[in-house]
Amino acid sequence: MIIHPIPPLFDDNSKVLILGSFPSVKSREAMFFYGHPQNRFWKVVAQVFDEPVPVTIPEKKAFVLRNHLALWDTIHSCDIEGSSDASIKNVVPNDLHVILDNSEVSGVFVNGRTSEKYYKKYIEPDLGIEAICLPSTSPANAAWSIEKLVEAWKQIKQ
Repeated sequence: MIIHPIPPLFDDNSKVLILGSFPSVKSREAMFFYGHPQNRFWKVVAQVFDEPVPVTIPEKKAFVLRNHLALWDTIHSCDIEGSSDASIKNVVPNDLHVILDNSEVSGVFVNGRTSEKYYKKYIEPDLGIEAICLPSTSPANAAWSIEKLVEAWKQIKQ
């Protein structure tokens, strides 16, 4: 059983919550979201907000908060082999109240089908908030080009 090591990133001005499934090995090592160099999350959101791609963790944190976003994952703990979403078992969901009760979040988006699956199963029944599923920024989702991802992800810009 691996426990999610990264705290949620938000402040009281956050309006849009983006949820991944569970941090990859690289993200757990970096102790920050979307830490794998091949993950296209930072490139995509930077283009959505017409900003340079943040590189360092402080730059990424500032980017998220400046654009009124919140970041976390649907899963608090699970059994997982490496970074394989397909191997996820024994899921315990994150409690999103810590974000929702302390921010202005009104929109919830999930980054990919795995996050959507666990959100719908464990979190949506409790919160009653439907999440919009965006195509995964993972390099495993090779069918989606950066351009197509940016177009789909424009929904996060409210």
